Amino acid sequence: MTDTSPALELRRVNKRFGPVHANKDISLSVDRGTIHGIIGENGAGKSTLMSIVYGFYEADSGEILVNGEACHIDNPQSSIAAGIGMVHQHFMLVDTFTVLENIVLGVEGGFRLTEGLATARHELERLEEEYALDVDVDAIVGELPVGLRQRVEILKALYRGAEILILDEPTGVLTPQEADHLFRILDTLREQGKTVILITHKLREIMAITDNVSVMRRGEMVAHVKTQDTNREQLAELMVGRSVLLQVEKQKAQPRETLVKVQNLSYLDGDGVPRLKNIDLELKAGEILGIAGVSGNGQSELLEVLGGIVPPSSGSIQYKGEELVKSKNFTARTLRKIGLGHVPEDRHRSGLILSFEANECTILGYQDSPEYNRGLRLDQSAMVKTCEQHIEKFDVRPPDPHLKASGFSGGNQQKLVLAREMEQNPDVLLVGQPTRGVDIGAIEFIHNQLIKMRDAGKAILVVSVEIDEVMSIADRIAVMFDGEIVGELDAEDATETKLGLMMAGIRETQKAEEAAV
Repeated sequence: MTDTSPALELRRVNKRFGPVHANKDISLSVDRGTIHGIIGENGAGKSTLMSIVYGFYEADSGEILVNGEACHIDNPQSSIAAGIGMVHQHFMLVDTFTVLENIVLGVEGGFRLTEGLATARHELERLEEEYALDVDVDAIVGELPVGLRQRVEILKALYRGAEILILDEPTGVLTPQEADHLFRILDTLREQGKTVILITHKLREIMAITDNVSVMRRGEMVAHVKTQDTNREQLAELMVGRSVLLQVEKQKAQPRETLVKVQNLSYLDGDGVPRLKNIDLELKAGEILGIAGVSGNGQSELLEVLGGIVPPSSGSIQYKGEELVKSKNFTARTLRKIGLGHVPEDRHRSGLILSFEANECTILGYQDSPEYNRGLRLDQSAMVKTCEQHIEKFDVRPPDPHLKASGFSGGNQQKLVLAREMEQNPDVLLVGQPTRGVDIGAIEFIHNQLIKMRDAGKAILVVSVEIDEVMSIADRIAVMFDGEIVGELDAEDATETKLGLMMAGIRETQKAEEAAV
């Protein structure tokens, strides 16, 4: 007789962190051999719930059943023993170890390490072939691109016998191409009888790959639906609790004077590798210039150079007609003072100090401002007041100016950085990956704020690996490939096909020449 019990079942699970009721009477049933999506805004309780299933947290009350049997999970080891594996949003790998060493870490197979490694290598070859997870097991993990590191995490879970695989925001750090490859891997896992739980807020992913979807809002489970019976608009409304515009509404741009003019800009990294090659671009008041491209083609370096973080190797940057590169004070600090704001791509590395409180992060880069200084000390009350204003306007959750930055979800961390830079009312705003890790309701809000800034006469540069985002928000789109701008289009003329070809390095002139042959 076939066992028809769910692969995973939760019954009235509760979890509190002090006064915050993160999970409220959560019930969930996940069928075997399916891909089950769990969606919700940042702070909805998705990751907390799955951290309970994986044993990072222990539920205050409620039951967890695996294959119909009650299961007490109070640490990751008990979860792994129950056949549950988890791939976290921020990978838990040792960068200096090889793929093989990372996978066997903690389950080396006895005192004789050589024998254990040989057995593991053989098993990994089988898993790679069975699930289309091609990775060089002898490669150093820190030298692998992010998409391959994610495959290592999946292999690690499968090697430990996972029948249920939880993926937390798996495409947050992937390019569109890497995300598509991940979906093919997940489809193979499903075909082989594995059960996959996909935590995400990206509706395109839910509609593309899942069988069923559960929706969380403010710590509660508000809906369970079959994916084929729903659509993006309905799911967005369930997530946010109101109708959401999935497409930016905006008037045609009215570009004015050029505020930033870049000519022949080049940049060599510390190893002498050219990362930017003869870049020409203009940022005009009242216009959003979008930069599209596969991650790693010079977009990050362009933001860092324009933001004054690193100096260019050659070329010219003019701001309001004045040359900046030759200035001795070409730094991020001086650029902020003359009206250039910068939202960095990596909020952890460059946007926040995670051990600082939210109110302290609110003034980073602006701590010299007279409003925050009182003699030899910073004015804590002024910092808190500003932070409270940002929290209210940008709907940061939880609304606690004294919470450390590390205590906020990724999307709420992003809101803190955006609020800090946008509320300074700069004339020019550089924005890297504005909605990376941000929920659907906040995406709508952020896009609308950027449009308001544009309409107020600001010049905005937006770098994003999300083609849909660039096409939706930009007025002009430039595409980068291998450190060069290979083409530029008015947003009205842009299509995914045109942009995709340019992202592969095919210039408009090449297409015209090829068509003429």
